[in-house]
This record gives sequence, C-alpha cells and structure tokens, in this order.
Amino acid sequence: LIIGSYLINENTYQEVVRATCGKVTGILCEVAIAVYTFGTCIAFFIVIGDQLDRLIAAVAHETDGSASIHWYTDRKFTIAVTAVFVILPLSIPKEIGFQKYASALSVMGTWYVTIVIIVKYIWPDKEVTPGNIPSSSASWNAVFNAMPTICFGFQCHVSCVPVFNSMSRKAIKPWGVVVTLSMIICLFVYTGTGVCGFLTFGSSVSQDVLMSYPSNDIAVAIARAFIVVCVITSYPILHFCGRAVVEGLWLRFRGEQVEVCVRREQRRRILQTLVWCIVTLILALFIPDIGRVISLIGGLAACFIFVFPGLCLMQAKLSETDNRSASWHALVIFGVAMVTIGAFIFGLTTTNSIYQDIVS
Repeated sequence: LIIGSYLINENTYQEVVRATCGKVTGILCEVAIAVYTFGTCIAFFIVIGDQLDRLIAAVAHETDGSASIHWYTDRKFTIAVTAVFVILPLSIPKEIGFQKYASALSVMGTWYVTIVIIVKYIWPDKEVTPGNIPSSSASWNAVFNAMPTICFGFQCHVSCVPVFNSMSRKAIKPWGVVVTLSMIICLFVYTGTGVCGFLTFGSSVSQDVLMSYPSNDIAVAIARAFIVVCVITSYPILHFCGRAVVEGLWLRFRGEQVEVCVRREQRRRILQTLVWCIVTLILALFIPDIGRVISLIGGLAACFIFVFPGLCLMQAKLSETDNRSASWHALVIFGVAMVTIGAFIFGLTTTNSIYQDIVS
C-alpha cells in the first residue's frame, strides 16, 4: 500500500484501495475504516477512564482502587475533561505531522510500562497472589477469540499511509526502516507485557493488565500516566483517518471532487471533529468494558492487515499484461492467501463476538 501511495500519489489508505481496486471496494474500505477508527476511539476513552481511576486512587491513598466520593474525581467527569481540554484540541488540526513529538514520548512510555511489568514478574510484590496458570488453551475457540486482540494490536496499516505522506522526505527505503523498527518495538512490548502480566496474575489477570496491580504502587502509577499519554496521542491519529473517510464520503455524496473541493473545509473539519469526539465520548461513558469493543472491531483489523492489501496486490499484478513469470504467479497466490486468511479471521471473530454479546 505504501508503494501504491508513492507511485499513484494518494494520501490515505482508502484512496490507495479505491484507485487500485475500484469504486465498490473503495467504498467498502471507507466504511470499514470509519467503523474501525470510531470503535478504536471509544476503546481509547475507556482506557483513559480505567487508568485515571487508579491514578486518582493512588493520589487519594485508596489502596483498594475504589472510586472517590467527590464529583470532580468521578470517572465520567475525568474522561469528559480529558476529552474536551486535551484530545479535542489535538484532533482539530488538518495535518498530523505535529504529533511526532508527543508520539515519541508515548513510545518511550510504552517501553517503561513493559519494563515495569517484566520487573514486577521477576520480583513480585508480596500482596500479589497469582491465579491458576493453564499450560494450554481450553479449546481452539479460545485461540480464535484471541485473534481480534492480536489484530487490533498490530494493525497500523490505516494510519501508516497518511504518516508516510507527512514525512519530510517521502522515500521507500527509510520508510522500510521505520516500519521494521516499529514492528520490533510492538513485538517486544506486546510479548513482554502479555507474557509477564499473565505469568504474574494467571487466569485472574484483568483485560487491562495494569488494572490488576494495586493502586498504591508508585512505579505502576507512573506506567498508568504513560499509558494515558500514549492513548491521548494515539486518538487524534486514528480520528484523522476516520475523519478523512467521512469527509470523502460526504463530498462524493454531494457530487464534489475530494481533490479540488476546499470550500468551507475548516468549518466541516471542526464540525466533524466535534461530532466524532462527542459521540465516542458518550458511548465510552456507558461501555466500561474494553474487551467488548476490541472483540467487535478486532475482526475488522484483519481486513486492513490481510484483505485489502491482498486485493491491491492481486489487482496490481493482474493488470500486468506481459512478463508473467514465476514470481508473478507467486505474488498472485500470495495475494489470494492473504484475502482468504483475512476473510476467515474477520468472519469467525466477528460472528463469535456478536454471539457472545447476545448470549451475555
């Protein structure tokens, strides 16, 4: 997709898919991105609420992490204040290049969180009692239930195209270095946090692993502050991708060209950002369980990782009328495999998530 963006000069993920695979696939991609980024923004608000609850409890010296009786420390109030005074101003700008400084801080914060969890596993606190640690999965269904979380964690494809186009020197080689280092960091952070967190608390570990630690732990409190910073800097980037989709769908519905329409752009952008932030905030206030959100949108992440890139690869290779060598056939087969895997993960995990929600 990055190569496609570089060659055909498109600035967003959905525009690359639309230009490569056609109008219908482009619209499906746009709708999927809108739903995914919207759900992710809800999850971000939930994470902020979870961590602020424990941070406030630590400041108030409440060892059990219970909510304070003061209205100004209520979960809904603190999330709303963070949304209005921090996230909303960061989400309004037209470009996302200015996020590079805050994002650097959030990367260092995630490393700190991982190191704290690893250290806490090696030298556990006396009051921490691990639950049962199963040596294998209970069923294959449980294995597939983990796929949405894995796809949700490693899905950066939607935001990578606008990030690439915001670089001062847009070139494939330095971008390859950026992507490789990013995936290595993600692999270390996710593996270290997940494995050591599970081994520390066993089957009783919380879906948000930091919620399993006591509120009065200073090192963990700092880790929670870093997570809040990380989420605050991530929200505007995902919102930018979702807003670009909404803008494109709206202009095409009105019959105007996305590339040339600049009338009332600032007014539309501010209105779209306000509506987006308000609706995601309201839903986050009444959906306290982040697991429900991730299980629903995690399947869509598989589409951005496998399905749409696979379709773009197949379309690009099938458009070549000559020089169909062995490598050409291998790439077409690889594209088919990507689409098949992504469709299977999306269908299975989304159906199972909806079923579990209905049963619950």
